[in-house]
Amino acid sequence: MKPTKPSRGRPRQNEITEGQMRALDELSAVIDRNGIAPTMTELGEKLGITAASTHQLILQLERKGYVRRQPRKARSLRVVRRPSQSIESMVSVPLVGVVKAGPAMLAEENRMGEIMVASDLVARGQCFALTISGDSMKDADMRDGDVVIVRRQLIAENGEIVVALIDDEATVKRLETNDGSIRLLPENRKYKPIVVQPDSDFRVLGKVIGVSRKYER
Repeated sequence: MKPTKPSRGRPRQNEITEGQMRALDELSAVIDRNGIAPTMTELGEKLGITAASTHQLILQLERKGYVRRQPRKARSLRVVRRPSQSIESMVSVPLVGVVKAGPAMLAEENRMGEIMVASDLVARGQCFALTISGDSMKDADMRDGDVVIVRRQLIAENGEIVVALIDDEATVKRLETNDGSIRLLPENRKYKPIVVQPDSDFRVLGKVIGVSRKYER
């Protein structure tokens, strides 16, 4: 019997290629920065490839379980795991309450438990988690019952998704600042922006850096 030759050529199905890794890293960075997934054209520009090639990379990552999206819904792409993600690479983040993604609602900061997240997601600061109640951020792929991971910070950039406190009521919205005025924008057309009045007690509690979903609807 002839000896078996070592296999060569294509990587195994569950392995990730260098190109796929670059796409996954860039996708994570854009979602972290903007709170929403890029289009294939936008992601392709970051990677220096065409939108069609980017689409193929994302399909491969989806088949391997690294990303997930909702069918026929724009910008719903999200990263669900990393190649090196294991129990050892996970850390606990305190789950401190419920935040309304709709009309503002008091977030009671009573520790309700913990949620495990990837350590690289929370490496740049102290974080906490809140459960979403409502649907005003559904077009940013933040649905009722989802858990958002929030980095504690008092300042946020224009366009970032934040957890903000207005007169002791907390809400998660996209921050818009323009010539000294502040608005909190929903990601659902049936809701109106919240205009922060000059005499309001307004604070940014943190920036949303990730979304965790226990199950798919």
